[in-house]
Amino acid sequence: MQQGHEVTQLISFQSENPSSYMFHHPNIGLTALQAKAAGIPHRLVKTKGEKELELDDVRSALSGLKVDGIVSGAIASDYQKSRVDAICAELGFKSIAPLWHIDQVMLAKEEAVAMDSIIVSVSAEGLGKEWLGRKYDAKCVDELIKLNTKYGVSVVGEGGEFETLVLNAPFFNARLTIQKAGIAWRGTSGIFKVLSASLSTTP
Repeated sequence: MQQGHEVTQLISFQSENPSSYMFHHPNIGLTALQAKAAGIPHRLVKTKGEKELELDDVRSALSGLKVDGIVSGAIASDYQKSRVDAICAELGFKSIAPLWHIDQVMLAKEEAVAMDSIIVSVSAEGLGKEWLGRKYDAKCVDELIKLNTKYGVSVVGEGGEFETLVLNAPFFNARLTIQKAGIAWRGTSGIFKVLSASLSTTP
């Protein structure tokens, strides 16, 4: 949008496979509320999330769209971007990845200021249970930078080391408010599962 594109619709993929190579998994159903807050039509597409076969679900969801291009949030994953690029080329869409190969530390610091987000999954050395539900702010980013130096953890979670949930953003007309949540922890990884949430105009 900042680059002058008009975003006419949002598509999220709800994968049955929490280890999907393509899709964000924790709390993905909440994208419906985020889309409502952004005032953009939204569609949630279910997929089994099977490696490579899940691309058929992407292809099917994008086929027939009356748009010029598809925007993805790829930052450094050649696996994801190459497959989105191939599907777009096949269907005649331009593949737009505004964050591709952007400096991750710079991006993390910008995101920490511009948006209100929390960490909802962790799966990397140095990230324990105490990180779940934590606010993704400047202090958090500073600690992630140290973990990047020590363990190679991406400061934006690009490798799946952690995932976030945006509660508020400059383009939202309401914020996501969490009413109930729980933590599921297994060995060295875990998820902050939102059980109920709603939109609120309260700052």
